[in-house]
Amino acid sequence: MTEEVGEDEGRIPVAEAPLPLPLEFEAHYILHQEAFHDLALAVLGTNDAAERAVHRAFLEILRHWDKLKEESEDLDQEVWAIVRRTVISEELLSLRAQMTALDSGSGLYAALGALPPRQFDVMVLRYIGRHDTKHISWYMGLTPSTVDYHCRKARERLSPIYHRMLKAHREDNA
Repeated sequence: MTEEVGEDEGRIPVAEAPLPLPLEFEAHYILHQEAFHDLALAVLGTNDAAERAVHRAFLEILRHWDKLKEESEDLDQEVWAIVRRTVISEELLSLRAQMTALDSGSGLYAALGALPPRQFDVMVLRYIGRHDTKHISWYMGLTPSTVDYHCRKARERLSPIYHRMLKAHREDNA
């Protein structure tokens, strides 16, 4: 099943043609894209990272667009929350790559970088960003109990390394 999509493009399968976006979504994108990009650029520092984060955010917004329109008391606030979470997530992905490249001699950075994504994010937000459970749950879109669960599991995974470091420190200072 092929039809001509446009005279200049030639013949391409209809299944490969881009789907039309909801008009309200396109308008929302046009109105807010620059502000979202400015936020992402300020946090992430590079244009490529900012564009990647904003693109990911808008894909998520599009995926939930109908639900957001129907259930949100304040659509703009909900959309901004998705953008903020996506930008923070992009920053955490970058930090994960940096952590795995660091060598502490103890293996702590490599172990932290090897944690499952949610555990890593919770640990970084809690112990490096010094955010409380309520803020982390909002950022990540999780319940507070789920945040606490991921933190507990991450600490369990990191515990053997921490205890080895503590033992080595005590032996060095004895």
